[in-house]
Amino acid sequence: MSIRRVPSGVSLRACVSCVRGFFRFLCQAVSLSSSISIQKRLRYAQGYIGLGLLKEAAEELAAIEGDARQSMEVVRVYIDLAMEAKQWARVVELAGPVAEASPDEEQVWISWAYALRELQRIKEAEAVLLRAEKDHGHKSAILNYNLACYACLQGYMELANKRLKRAIRLDKRFEDGWDKDPDLKALMDVF
Repeated sequence: MSIRRVPSGVSLRACVSCVRGFFRFLCQAVSLSSSISIQKRLRYAQGYIGLGLLKEAAEELAAIEGDARQSMEVVRVYIDLAMEAKQWARVVELAGPVAEASPDEEQVWISWAYALRELQRIKEAEAVLLRAEKDHGHKSAILNYNLACYACLQGYMELANKRLKRAIRLDKRFEDGWDKDPDLKALMDVF
């Protein structure tokens, strides 16, 4: 990068004034960015998560100020971020209270149980989904599929088979690929 001299006919004072004006503009832009609504920040964070830009997602969430950071909608996005970052203990820490407070939030239950499973806490993962089952089990293929995995991992093949069949009945997409799931490996001998 070359350094330019002040053009002839332009005073140094004018250049300094121009730089100060640009600096004020940048400061105003930064202060305006802090007034971005929480909803926009959440959408930005979710978009970044979807793109795998986890640092940027975390920055958007960190820019949310005050008590708003503790709101359910913000915590749900923190859960999504922790899931994507494979921060299983953080997911467990965040998802448990949200699931308790909002039992209708199926994805929070799924995330909580999945994180427990990744931490090798299979019985606890199963217990979480069994609690969620009363609200979501009749319509949730993923809940039944995960319960099939947990049953299989614990050696309950009949129950795993029953759960897997229910998951497939609810969503035919589970018919393909279950036989490649390492959690269901023992069930392949039964099928």
